[in-house]
Amino acid sequence: MKRLLLTLAAVIFSTVALAENTSPVGLWRTIDDSTGQAKALIRITESNGELTGKIEKTFTQPGKEPLIKCIKCDDARKDQPLVGLTILSGLKRDGEEYKGGEILDPENGNVYRSKLVVAGDGKKLTVRGYIGVPMLGRSQTWLREE
Repeated sequence: MKRLLLTLAAVIFSTVALAENTSPVGLWRTIDDSTGQAKALIRITESNGELTGKIEKTFTQPGKEPLIKCIKCDDARKDQPLVGLTILSGLKRDGEEYKGGEILDPENGNVYRSKLVVAGDGKKLTVRGYIGVPMLGRSQTWLREE
């Protein structure tokens, strides 16, 4: 009986751990496409089935002036500090993907349609920003921090 209870507990906890690893909720490190250096830490949260991502920390890129505010944004985020800025919003689960949202590129102020997929046993997040259709965009891989 004790062995059965231990086995059942192990199955339940491994299922919970697997579910957590397949969720995009958590802290993610973004990587600069050209330098391979860390750019920012983004905290993704979920509320009412919708994902939101905020910048939690930025990293200064070698040879670049640090970006402190979203000076190129042309919406309510204009001149807002990057730390705490919402850059990802409106994504809802659709099968294995999260779709229907937007992502802001604070470097140029552009807002793109977005979708994302958790990959690599929950340790990677493929984030795609695009105009019109997903085929007209680019993807980044973010790495889980916690």
